[in-house]
Amino acid sequence: MDLSYLFDKPKPIIGVIHLLPLPTSPRWGSSLKEVIDRAEQEATALAAGGVQGILVENFFDAPFTSRQVDPAVVSAMSLVVQRVMQMVDVPVGINVLRNDARSAMAIAACVGAKFIRVNVLTGVMATDQGLIEGDAYNLLRYRRELGCDVKIFADVLVKHAQPLSMPKLSVAIQDTIHRGLADAVILSGWATGDPPARQDLEEAIAVCQGTPLLIGSGATWDNIPQLIKYADGVIVSSSLKRNGQIHQAVDPIRVSRFVEVAHASMVNTHNSKIAESGTDTKLNFSSLPIG
Repeated sequence: MDLSYLFDKPKPIIGVIHLLPLPTSPRWGSSLKEVIDRAEQEATALAAGGVQGILVENFFDAPFTSRQVDPAVVSAMSLVVQRVMQMVDVPVGINVLRNDARSAMAIAACVGAKFIRVNVLTGVMATDQGLIEGDAYNLLRYRRELGCDVKIFADVLVKHAQPLSMPKLSVAIQDTIHRGLADAVILSGWATGDPPARQDLEEAIAVCQGTPLLIGSGATWDNIPQLIKYADGVIVSSSLKRNGQIHQAVDPIRVSRFVEVAHASMVNTHNSKIAESGTDTKLNFSSLPIG
């Protein structure tokens, strides 16, 4: 899959909207309007700051279930995502935590979202929710039944989890792509806010061989110049929040700074490769190719 199929620039930056607690969550505040208002504000901040995509997830519903979420969560997320899509003109994706890929696919198909994130598509992971089993078999068939083309971005050896069998990273990636049929692969650090190790990124990009590799956690404007060299895009959340604090709202100034640094790094990397090849076709920030 070529990410330019969805996004308007190579190596897209995908900002995350962490929804306030939804109905049936222990911290549900009894006001869906408050949830929608916050999501609208964050969507506007992300789009204005220059991200190429937005991922909406029920992050503050913790503790999460290892199985399907309550129907009220699906209903609430459908309303919120539809509203976000009306406000921005970048592709929107959905992640229903902890691993309700079927509900995410259903929401995406109904509202016209472009992609979903699946924490465990293949294999079995030990998590704080207990054992989570990937179910690529049913998810891929469900997508076909819905008649949609929603793309599946799948984590490999997802954060906040341990594989039962301790497989090699390269084997896990191969299984996710060739047996789980993921459209893109996501590599994260150990926990929210932790970046993946450089050696893991190097190993992953060598194995992906044409399947996009996205950084799934820990990207900041300090480390993105190094990380983006080894990936096809980045999903970013914590560092875009006020003061870099996960529970705060998205800060439009921090979004703009992150995007500017990331794009400048992409241009510098491209120009370095051009210089090494001995040609004169260089890029600047404004001429970064699209599509």
